[in-house]
This record gives sequence, structure tokens and C-alpha cells, in this order.
Amino acid sequence: MSTPTSVDLVIVGAGPVGLFGAYYAGVRLMSTAVLDSLEEPGGQITAMYPEKAIFDVAGFPAIKGRTLVEQLLAQAAPFNPKYMLGHQAVGLERGDGGFAITTASGHRIETRAIVITGGIGTFTPRPLPTGGEYLGRGLVHFVPDPEAYAGQDIVVVGGGDSALDWALMLESIGKSVTIVHRRNEFRGHQHSVELLKASSVRIITEAQVSAVRGDPDVTEVDVTVTGSDAPVTLSCDKLIAALGFTANLGPLMEWGLDIQKRQIMVNTAGATNVPGIYAAGDIVDYEGKVKLIATGFGEVATAVNNAFAYLNPGKSAFPGHLSDYAPAPGEGTPVASPTA
Repeated sequence: MSTPTSVDLVIVGAGPVGLFGAYYAGVRLMSTAVLDSLEEPGGQITAMYPEKAIFDVAGFPAIKGRTLVEQLLAQAAPFNPKYMLGHQAVGLERGDGGFAITTASGHRIETRAIVITGGIGTFTPRPLPTGGEYLGRGLVHFVPDPEAYAGQDIVVVGGGDSALDWALMLESIGKSVTIVHRRNEFRGHQHSVELLKASSVRIITEAQVSAVRGDPDVTEVDVTVTGSDAPVTLSCDKLIAALGFTANLGPLMEWGLDIQKRQIMVNTAGATNVPGIYAAGDIVDYEGKVKLIATGFGEVATAVNNAFAYLNPGKSAFPGHLSDYAPAPGEGTPVASPTA
């Protein structure tokens, strides 16, 4: 086993919420390690839709997922958090001085406090009922590079936000775009539904893909529409299955946390039922919870600052107004709050 890493705070999850948490941990001068099972920072955004526009980040009418991740990394960079990517948190030991986390690769991280920002946990795409053998041969679950779809016939399957967003994003790039949904009504944001209806995207509802053909790659699909005698055959170079995900909290289930319906329960300070462990983002729940990136940013600021107060009895969780002491751009790195 390698030499243990020792820090004040471990953030489990390197998605946008975790990256913003690393910034606030730095503001409070806590040494920090950011742990994630994925090989790159950014969580679901990097893995699923780095080029998709995100519309609910305050101050940005729209910002690409990749750009948001880059800006969050730059924001935390002056504080030099230690990124431990490709390391899944597995075991947890508790001691008088805090915790020790072991990873699936055998690394040991000793820490005084933990903030869990693991999103939905380990996520697995839901498969199409047919055509799974074409995965990687025209069938995909994510669209990391929209330009790779230029001039192609594209079929998107699904009715949620990701399906709508990808269909709209690829409309001007592909030769044709068709969206297939098994219900009559879409589950995505109403504004996106209205944009879809006003677009050139072909919409087929109350339908599902019943056959996929091509050798070796996908060339066409059959779509069976409820009430129709014969399926509709579509030319298809790329088949995007956007049917959502199944989530698994994995080893976190064994950490003694209060978990209900795959959600970690927290109080208004972001604290779990285990002293010294906090959580924020989509992985947490409480009455009135609204699952937005904007919500997660506020939650992790609360969790990290309360973790600081937990580690420093008598100190305030309030970090002060950063504009009161952060330097102007180009004048150096931010310094700690006077209340730290």
C-alpha cells in the first residue's frame, strides 16, 4: 500500500459541486483532497455532455459544460487541492483524529472531515430494449463531441432533458434529427419542449425503437408506433439512447449514513448523522429540496464552511464576504477570511 495522504478535508466527488467545494475549502485554508472514481474532473458533465449548454448557473445565460468545469478548476487552483481521480472511495475507518478512507486501488487517505458531493453515485445508462449489440458501432449514450455527428442521420430515443437538449443541439449539425419517445408527453423542461416543437426535429411519440440494423455499424432503425400496423423505418447513422440512468451509492451504503431512497439525509448545515461527515448536491435530500446545480453550489458552500467550524471549535462557519478581502483580478491569490 502506498504512503497515506493526509489532509484536513476530503471531498468525495469531483463534479461541479465538489469543485466549488474545493474552492471554499481553500478559502478557509483547509488542505483538501478531491476524490472521484472517474478519470477526469467534472463528474456527469464531463462524462455525458461536455459540449451541452447549461442554463441554470447564476450569471451565465448559457455556459457549456466543459467551460463550466474549466472555470471551476481555475477558481480552486490558487489553493492547490489534491485531485485523486480514478480512485473510488470504498472503506471508511473512524478514529479519534477523524477518518481514514481507503480506495478501490488500495490508497489510504487520512482526513479530519469529509464532504460527499457524489451526485447520483455510480451511474449506469439504461439500455434500449433492442440493439444493445451496436454499442460503440453507432449506438451511444452520451454526446461528448457534437461535431462528430455532422452530416449524419441521427435518432434520439428518450423524453427527458438530455434527449431534448441533444436533439436541439444536433439539429443544426446533423443531416436529420428524429426524436422517439414512448409516451405522448415529454418529461423535459417545458421551454425545451416548445423549442423542440418549433424546430425541424422530427418528433415521433407513443413509439419505441423495435429493430436496429447495419453491418458493422448502424444504418437504419425500425420505430413501432402505438396503433400502427407497420413500423416506420428510419435511416440512422447515430442512435442516441437517452433513457436515463440507474444509480448506485455503492460502498457509501456501508458508511453508517442515514440514507433514504438512495439519498443522504442532511440538516440545514449540510451535516449527516455521522459527526464530521457532510454532504451536498444531488446526492442529498431534505424537505423542499430542488435538484439544480445552483442549489448544489449553495449547499456545498454551507457544508464546507460548517465543516471548518466543526474542525475549529469557536470559529464561525461564516467565511466573511469574499469581496471584502479577495484581490482584484491579476493582483494575486485570495487570502483567508478575517473570521477564519
